[in-house]
Amino acid sequence: MNDTTTFDEMWGHDGSLRPAYRKFHDWFGDEDPARLRAKQREAEELFRLTGITFNVYGRAEAEERLIPFDIIPRIISGSEWLKLSRGIEQRVRAINAFLHDIYHGQEIIKAGRIPEDMISRNDAFVPQMINVSPPGGVYTHIVGIDLVCTGAGEFYVLEDNARTPSGVSYMLENRETMLQMFPELFSQNRVQPLQSYPTDLRRSLAACAPSGSADAPVVAVLTPGIYNSAYFEHAFLADQMGVELVEGHDLRVVDGRVAMRTTRGYKPVDVLYRRVDDDFLDPLNFNPESQLGVLGIMDVYRAGGITIANAPGTGIADDKAVYSYMPEIVEFYTGERPLLQNVPTWRCSDPGHLAHVLDNLSDLVVKEVHGSGGYGMLIGPTATRKEIAAFRKKLMARPGNYIAQPTLSLSTVPIFSRTGLVPRHVDLRPFVLVSPEGIKITPGGLTRVALKKGSLVVNSSQGGGTKDTWVLED
Repeated sequence: MNDTTTFDEMWGHDGSLRPAYRKFHDWFGDEDPARLRAKQREAEELFRLTGITFNVYGRAEAEERLIPFDIIPRIISGSEWLKLSRGIEQRVRAINAFLHDIYHGQEIIKAGRIPEDMISRNDAFVPQMINVSPPGGVYTHIVGIDLVCTGAGEFYVLEDNARTPSGVSYMLENRETMLQMFPELFSQNRVQPLQSYPTDLRRSLAACAPSGSADAPVVAVLTPGIYNSAYFEHAFLADQMGVELVEGHDLRVVDGRVAMRTTRGYKPVDVLYRRVDDDFLDPLNFNPESQLGVLGIMDVYRAGGITIANAPGTGIADDKAVYSYMPEIVEFYTGERPLLQNVPTWRCSDPGHLAHVLDNLSDLVVKEVHGSGGYGMLIGPTATRKEIAAFRKKLMARPGNYIAQPTLSLSTVPIFSRTGLVPRHVDLRPFVLVSPEGIKITPGGLTRVALKKGSLVVNSSQGGGTKDTWVLED
């Protein structure tokens, strides 16, 4: 059970069990703790054998690490998921409309809803995308929306991942592991399946192929290579979709098409699911030093000869300063009030906001506007005086590089420990597929869990783990 200040997703403050967890709780009560400990070790071995690892950057050892996996599922009722899905779909539609607008008419700027320099001076804005319309009008083919729960039915969007959201391979492997170890749980609980994601992904990408493509468009996954922290996921998704995994040196422009090298010569590619950042995508149009991209691919793209997923320039939609305008963005493009709440955000580029943040550093979470992975951030309530003083200097030197938010009371869910079930803080990253055929939200997503007691940092690079996420059929 949990304290009375934090919302626990399994237990009510009065000690009552929440309905979604009842069948699981009955099962758990009949289980031998020694058997469950053995299953936890078995899960770790399965992950090790499968090669589910990630690389940690910026460390002397630079080793591959096993992502900790907890065998206790996070369980969401079908009715709660339906409410969440509506909010996610609304937000994703607004993000796509926003991206089209800022690279075309910029009506939202003309209407005074977003400052012009928030776009024009943004490092994630790609001028080469001005007046470029991607095939099918889709900019964000794969989206990850990070959510946190603070109370019953109270979900906040922590951030939007519109560039190259990662983690879907862990979502799929978490479910596969649970199915293998606890098949009886799935026969007792009506859990919505998510194993069709690779098939759905390929179908969704193929539906975004340029006009004039063959009936069976050629799809490939572009990876920076084996030293990338998410290489396991790149290889996993290519394998699961049954498509080629390629690197930049495997591709070239042939007769106005991007083609990949095969044993029978070069074969044109219709859709490229790229896991390479914008700046490294094309040395002719972006960073001339890049060894990871394809010379001239942007010229083919602008001519409508290939689909790049996600589209170049989508990063501006997950910029954390632009995030602070998402309520206005949703309302501007949908004509509706946002169904999902934003976390209140102070933009440190604003002198008034900066003054407030500097006065309250010990109470706030401060993040880099283009940061990810839990790096480069300050969690005021758990930081030392020395860490706050050092961060204050960085903040004053480059205020426009940061935003700040209040420290939310993230919900807790149970994890399996030596003493039984104990509560730990979590977030949730549902994955969304977008194509001209519609928006598909995978039921569940990746639950990341802070394994240390009291910690709010769930990132795997910062010691967090993952768990299977169940959405029940109501």
